[in-house]
Amino acid sequence: MLKVGTLTTSVGGSYLWQALKRPFQSQAQTDRNLLDAHVRNAGRIVERSTELKGAFMKLVQMLSMRNDLLPPAALEILATVQSSVPPMDAAAIRAQITRELGAPPERLFAAFETEAFAAASLGQVHRARLPSGAAVVVKIQYPGVEETVVQDLKNIRALIATLVRIGRDVMGQKIDATEVARELEDRLREELDYVNEAANLTRFRSLFADDPEVVIPEPVPEFSSRRVLTMHVAEGYPLGDILAPGVDQELKDWVAIKYFQVLWRQIFEFGILHTDPHPGNYMVTHHPHLCMLDLGSVLVFDESIRRAYLDLAVSLLADDTAAMSACFVRLGYLDPGDDPAPMIRILRIVFEPALVDADYDPRQYQSVERAMEVAQISLEHRLFKSPGHRVFLFRALIGLESYVQQLGTVTNWRRVFRECVERASAPRPARRPKR
Repeated sequence: MLKVGTLTTSVGGSYLWQALKRPFQSQAQTDRNLLDAHVRNAGRIVERSTELKGAFMKLVQMLSMRNDLLPPAALEILATVQSSVPPMDAAAIRAQITRELGAPPERLFAAFETEAFAAASLGQVHRARLPSGAAVVVKIQYPGVEETVVQDLKNIRALIATLVRIGRDVMGQKIDATEVARELEDRLREELDYVNEAANLTRFRSLFADDPEVVIPEPVPEFSSRRVLTMHVAEGYPLGDILAPGVDQELKDWVAIKYFQVLWRQIFEFGILHTDPHPGNYMVTHHPHLCMLDLGSVLVFDESIRRAYLDLAVSLLADDTAAMSACFVRLGYLDPGDDPAPMIRILRIVFEPALVDADYDPRQYQSVERAMEVAQISLEHRLFKSPGHRVFLFRALIGLESYVQQLGTVTNWRRVFRECVERASAPRPARRPKR
């Protein structure tokens, strides 16, 4: 609590100081100082998150995708939290495996590497071999993290409120602090249950079984529990490596289009969405394939919601304003009788890259400026309805936009989007996932 309180004070104080200096500076100097403050504060948040893990680090991972709160220079620093987590000592991990699986790792596995090769907010991952000789990875939840999550959430509410004020006062965005905290809590409770994650892995493997370019690790139930998850190995490069400069553009283009297709297939065709799109949850394997990792948190849409989003996409491509209006009501964004014009304007702003029937460079899409325009329309017309499915969908779209922009793929995105919509609209065998 003391650590978070100190961080909140330092972050909030730095922006207050910028506000006090503003009347005495030129606009150019103000902009430079504000960017410097963003970068410094992002560094402070990352440094503290590596100490606290748990809910606090999960918040930082969420913030690293929020280009409506902070500019790209600060987001790049926040994104480094994925690879900067100190692992837990071997004795604690050994004890956790023993509690969960009934025996220490040296008795359960033919081989078990005591040094973690990856560490994240809620747990860390070790390489191992089953008695059969099969290579696996073992994801182990940090001991006691489940018990501390409730307190963690209380402690970080002040920081969330500070960052929301930054989004409002500095970036011109209206952010709901309660919504951010609720999203964080819902995701944490899902991700703490590895039995749930194993079931999600199995479900997604079935859904994407007809796509040889998508890889999803296979869980090993007999070596898994609520806090330990064993999966067969998938080798490849982290998505963050593909986003880096110097990577062959042809590979970047393949990843951008494949990620785009996989996301819309989840929404339009399956009605089930991987809700945590940060770079650590995707990998590009050889040949290439797109590998989806960390399926602890997914959202299953009601069939009526899935169908309404698909119908909305069809009407958007056809520029059918009457059909768009009906879909907004079905999805809960508008009440019957509301003027649909502001929502249609917002939809066209958000989906601009998918509406231009020509090659489009996603780097031309000014995310912050467009987000401010959307916020202004929402405030002017009091568009404050927020159905539950919106939170997770919005986060997935932010992830999609971020990756496509960083990959820099210039193509006819309208054509790619239309193909996704047409595929989902085609008759197919019923195989809806159970809730």
